[in-house]
Amino acid sequence: MNPKEIRISDFTYHLPEEKIAKHPLEKRDESKLLVYQNENGDIKTSNYKKIASEIPENSLLVFNNTKVVEARLLFTKNTGSVIEIFCLEPDDKYSDITTAMLQKQRVYWKCLIGGAKKWKEEILLKTIEDNETFFELTAKKIEKRNDYFLVELSWNDEQLSFAEVLHFAGKIPLPPYLNREVEDGDKETYQTVYAKYDGSVAAPTAGLHFSEFIFKSLEQKKIAVDYVTLHVGAGTFKPVKAETMQEHEMHSEFIDVDINTIKNIINNLSNKIIVVGTTSLRTIESLYWIGVKASQQSIGNVQQLNIDQWDCYELPQNIEPKIALENLVNWMLMNNHSKLMAKTQIIIAPGYELKIANGLITNFHQPNSTLLLLISAIVGDDWRKIYNYALENEYRFLSYGDGSLLWKNKQ
Repeated sequence: MNPKEIRISDFTYHLPEEKIAKHPLEKRDESKLLVYQNENGDIKTSNYKKIASEIPENSLLVFNNTKVVEARLLFTKNTGSVIEIFCLEPDDKYSDITTAMLQKQRVYWKCLIGGAKKWKEEILLKTIEDNETFFELTAKKIEKRNDYFLVELSWNDEQLSFAEVLHFAGKIPLPPYLNREVEDGDKETYQTVYAKYDGSVAAPTAGLHFSEFIFKSLEQKKIAVDYVTLHVGAGTFKPVKAETMQEHEMHSEFIDVDINTIKNIINNLSNKIIVVGTTSLRTIESLYWIGVKASQQSIGNVQQLNIDQWDCYELPQNIEPKIALENLVNWMLMNNHSKLMAKTQIIIAPGYELKIANGLITNFHQPNSTLLLLISAIVGDDWRKIYNYALENEYRFLSYGDGSLLWKNKQ
């Protein structure tokens, strides 16, 4: 079936409210791990602490080291009304998220606004006092665009970057399906232990289970690790309202990958490559298609390498992963790029064949979501078998829930 013809109604299941984990376990690495074997479709229950025993020696694990930012800003008007500004992503005037996060005194951001009708033309003001930090943050609504507002945010401390402003002034944006207020502990638990680069409004949740103990066990078994960066946007929670996928617009996200990481992936193509989280999978599979673009076209700038929603079904399909990635590395060297900073809108759905990854570590996802399409692309119709097993065996679902190791179904 052409992925454009897929009906999201075929990718649903009943998720009882009590199966949704509202809080994490006290120790992040004690979560259950469902292991799906690709040879015969067997399923078993393990534990994250034992995950190294489920992965062959000399494999490569790829993690997404993005860091969740405190993207929810609450402003109280003189009338007492509260306006919530949810910072989605920087305005297109910035080349990448890192550049935007480092801005001083003023920045322009694409935002969702809660209580938008109560916010007319006035400038909102918020005073921040945190130990020795004191500054004023203002918000000015610039214009309404399609499904977001462009907002100018400015502050009167010239030493602070926008990332630091969010840290002091904002709140962690928990997923809406948790249906609870942010608690103090979420600042730590809704962040991976290896988070490094500010930019996400949602955590790469498969990585929440990893601890220093697990990383030591991987090292002891000679399992290598490497990192990519994909800044998770709010679009990851975007419901599919269209009847078929052709009518659904995938969200676009920033990726940032070091040239040495791409070389490392090339050197490990003959080994097992396991990605931690759907965002890591979207990133390394996008690298392949970016390499295909670099192979086929005369690319003048990195924007021409961005991956659109249907590129991976319409670009040439016959280029070997090694060749595509080597062509990407060569393009980066020729253009003096030590890092690749691009955007991807890739949709991985049934009919897509993984080019680089052999397996995926991931949590259990919402019904009727594009992430279920991604799971089905890896394990086929067995996704129902996997989810039924998890429901029947007391697994905890969604962001703070348990996880799975899914090997690519050879069929």
